Amino acid sequence: MVKIEIYSTSYCPYCIRAKQLLDAKNVDYSEIDVTGDDGARLALVERSGGRRTVPQIFINGEPIGGYDDLRALEESGDLDRLLGASER
Repeated sequence: MVKIEIYSTSYCPYCIRAKQLLDAKNVDYSEIDVTGDDGARLALVERSGGRRTVPQIFINGEPIGGYDDLRALEESGDLDRLLGASER
């Protein structure tokens, strides 16, 4: 089963778009809200290789980047492969 994690903030429009895209794919994900949480923000920076912006999305522990990266994967058809569409 695929594991998806999204680091986000409560006020980020790109975070909302990323979650909407994943909701449309009917996949579960866990959201880590870093709004005002310095520890969670530090974890985000460490896991993402220094990136500080949100959203930061991880699929099976691998960083894929933000919303634009997620959208590009969707448009290329690679997102379904990463999500294991053939297994669903």
